[in-house]
Amino acid sequence: MNPFPLEPDRTAMSDMGDLVLRRVIDRTERLPSRPATNPLSAEETADLTASLLAPPPAKGGDLETLLARLDEAADCALESAGPGHLAYIPGSGMFTAALAEFYNRAVNRYGGQSAVAPGFAALEESVIRWIAREVCGLPDGSGGLLTSGGSLAAFSATVAARHDRLGEDLATGTVYTTALTHHSVAKAARLAGIRGAHIRLVPHTRELRMDHDAAAAMIRADRAAGLRPFLLVGSAGTTDTGTIDPLPHLADLARRADLWLHLDAAYGGFFRLTARGRERLAGLEQADSITLDPHKGLFMPFGTGALVVRDPATLRAAHDGTGAYLQDVGPTGSIPDSGQLGAELTHEIRGVRAWLPLHLHGVDAFRDALDEKLDLARHVHAVLSRIPELEVPHRPDLTTVVFRVRPSDGSRAAAERADEASRRLMDRINAHRRIALSSTVIDGRYTLRVCIVSHRTHLDRITEALDIISAETTGVTSDAGGD
Repeated sequence: MNPFPLEPDRTAMSDMGDLVLRRVIDRTERLPSRPATNPLSAEETADLTASLLAPPPAKGGDLETLLARLDEAADCALESAGPGHLAYIPGSGMFTAALAEFYNRAVNRYGGQSAVAPGFAALEESVIRWIAREVCGLPDGSGGLLTSGGSLAAFSATVAARHDRLGEDLATGTVYTTALTHHSVAKAARLAGIRGAHIRLVPHTRELRMDHDAAAAMIRADRAAGLRPFLLVGSAGTTDTGTIDPLPHLADLARRADLWLHLDAAYGGFFRLTARGRERLAGLEQADSITLDPHKGLFMPFGTGALVVRDPATLRAAHDGTGAYLQDVGPTGSIPDSGQLGAELTHEIRGVRAWLPLHLHGVDAFRDALDEKLDLARHVHAVLSRIPELEVPHRPDLTTVVFRVRPSDGSRAAAERADEASRRLMDRINAHRRIALSSTVIDGRYTLRVCIVSHRTHLDRITEALDIISAETTGVTSDAGGD
């Protein structure tokens, strides 16, 4: 009997690894046939989650039995890894990224100080520089760090902007964004010490883009009132509709008004790998800081975000800190300590899960996949626009198509009836369990979303999705009309 059960021998490691790998491969092969929505009822879900809240036993159990429990837990969920997940902004999770992460977690290198694992630090820095310079178009010398996601990236960007433009006097600092910008932006500002009353929501145009003229007027008025405008935040692909703000105009405004420009490209940024994306996202390269999520546009596992900045010294000035116990370690050449660039000191090396697939498959494979998603979104928009019962109010900038039931007339009562019909329509669509859609509210109207980001979503599933939507829309006019 092994006196050190936490240190399995080679045979045990091989047997356990084989069990896990076979299950993962089996699950991955079954993804096309898996329900896109949670297959369990509310009562079954409650029973399962209650059983999974049990504490660990004093004595160990059987791995195969425990893996079966993990399968139960994984099955009780939206199938976010599958081709039918068209809700929210999908994060599909590549198999090769999972392999990279298995290796990464096994060797378990520390990610906060480059001198502790200089090879892995260099590998991660290569991913960051590629994102900053090749994807976003920032100049040589730009950099940043990988984060757990867009929320932490937005927070670190806000802290850097606050430190750079306000110093220690935060009382009158003012931020400008829109109601359509991701809610993590306002949350980041509050966490960074900015008063909620000083987070300005700039009006948007009928096309759902920030009104840069209105932003300029608000900045002038606030400055005249004794406030200190310091941060302008635009969207390079909103969560609700994928709409891109007028980035060149925002960059010009930020320069003229001397504001830090942060762009939320968590969803849209990696589409710059494509020709259409570079054209639509022109101006991104003029930002001071940019949020991107590799767990969206690069199909990486959840928990893979990025913050890139024009001048990494601004990040370091805002986040720098050390202790006497760290006196024996320091930066390795030109490779910065990521612990001095963001809020986290202890964190795993996040670059491996991006580095291995990028080098294994090549950038062209990712570019082609993103181009395919743009094509699919254009197809969805064209087909839904031909269904007379539906209103498809916006042409997609990226890969999100929004639609809703068309009101019978222009009255408020008709709009309310149409909204209720749209709710029922989404329930009927999702009841098929072949696809999962989500909804949002746009200018007060309940609106359905088709968001195509998963690397596993192809024309066959989109054709099936359109057939389901079309079939369930039959008779929807009677749902929306009358009292």
